[in-house]
Amino acid sequence: MAVGMAPNAPLPVPISQVAGRYFLYDADAITFLRREHNITGVLLGTLPQAPQQNVFSGIPLELMPEEARLLVENRVAYIIDDVAEHRNGLRGMSEAERSAVLAVFRRQGSEAARAAQNAAEKRKEAALRKHGIVTRPETPAEPAPTATSEETINEDESLFAAPANSFPTPSSRSSTPSSPASTSKLKPAGVTPATSYPPLAPPSLHILSTSALPEVPLSYPLFRHLHTQGYFLSPGLRFGAQYMAYPGDPLRFHSHFLAVGKTWEEEWDLGELVGGGRLGTGVKKGFLIGGEVDEPDGGHARHALSDAVDSDDIAKGTERKLRAFCIEWSGM
Repeated sequence: MAVGMAPNAPLPVPISQVAGRYFLYDADAITFLRREHNITGVLLGTLPQAPQQNVFSGIPLELMPEEARLLVENRVAYIIDDVAEHRNGLRGMSEAERSAVLAVFRRQGSEAARAAQNAAEKRKEAALRKHGIVTRPETPAEPAPTATSEETINEDESLFAAPANSFPTPSSRSSTPSSPASTSKLKPAGVTPATSYPPLAPPSLHILSTSALPEVPLSYPLFRHLHTQGYFLSPGLRFGAQYMAYPGDPLRFHSHFLAVGKTWEEEWDLGELVGGGRLGTGVKKGFLIGGEVDEPDGGHARHALSDAVDSDDIAKGTERKLRAFCIEWSGM
């Protein structure tokens, strides 16, 4: 569930957890996090106007666990259980609240249907003008003539007789704009709101201090380090890496690095280093590897992989030292 928020709305932003995955459903929240916090995510939704293609996608936006954890650690967002919040919120609604919400949806549906009909009428008139057919303005309906005695006598026969103008002439087929009466009888369009509240009440912010942090892979320290350096990061599966690092918004820049993070004592396969370096050079990117430096006490390692928010450590900005190296293939 997502909060309807302005681009500069108060934080934190709720992140929906569904089946172990993390989603944002509100376009304003997605825009805000992308512009202010370098969070891109991956759009998964189908565009209603082009449902049979997968080149362009819409909301919801799925976040990597690393992105969700980083936002929670920075006090920018918090995790909510989407299913539980919906279940509790819907059960707590009164009948009056349900009726009010349905009335709002019907009004929005009527406005959408009216706008769609007006657009269709404009397209129709434009097409008729293109073919030289001029629409005539609607004339007020004449009052129906009163029935004569002869028509009353032959009423039974007229019920089964075909009317005189059963097949209209070309002149009677000329286009006329729709009347206000027909507009008022439009069936309201179906409305599917992108946000969950209203009608549901916003979840209380105590979740921020009690919810667990998302589980992240061991490469998270490298992700966090690159993010603090101002990079935008996205999944790097297409190039065989863990992350792709962009110096700015991916809509404006190509990625500079293919990033892979490991622990300090983890062994590297030589073929992985050579293959990564050659691949990165072939696509005009650097193959970046990195990890946190081990310390004897190992105190900060527990902070990096802890399952609860430690506000004191986050406020102090304590981090372990991380070292990164860039490998490029120079040829034979």
